Amino acid sequence: IATVGEYRLARRILDLELAREAALGTPAPKRLLVGTMLEVPSLVWQLSALMRERLDFVSIGSNDLMQFTFAADRGNPRVASRYDPLSPPALAMLHRVVEVCAAAAMPLSLCGEMASRPLDAVVLAALGLRTLSVSAPSVGRVKQALCSADLGTMRPVVLSLLGSPDATVRDRLN
Repeated sequence: IATVGEYRLARRILDLELAREAALGTPAPKRLLVGTMLEVPSLVWQLSALMRERLDFVSIGSNDLMQFTFAADRGNPRVASRYDPLSPPALAMLHRVVEVCAAAAMPLSLCGEMASRPLDAVVLAALGLRTLSVSAPSVGRVKQALCSADLGTMRPVVLSLLGSPDATVRDRLN
């Protein structure tokens, strides 16, 4: 989903399919949550409008969102150095998403490699993300980092770095 219009179209198709199934006598699901993966930077700048749609949750797909933000394939060694989600622009974008979703009381989660790296997970928590999807092998390390972090101390540090001119603030946060 790259625009609010695309979400509306997808939602309309879902509603038509639910109506078609109901007409055929198929029982409706007892509970159906409909949300969107936030994987395209253009949607970040339409989040306020998206919050007014029939939407139950937003989930940030950090791999694609960062790849599209940096215009660099994270798997390509020739441009991989451009790709660090702990860069000020990436963190500022994530902070904006957290704030817009919080203001709308919209459940927000993040999945992707970023959540599976302990330092990145602590930074995400300091930004206000409370639901992270972590790869199974990383759960222990991420849990340990989050349990030992003082988010009250970390949050102002992270927020102070959002406007930094540095390409990455990873070393400073380490």
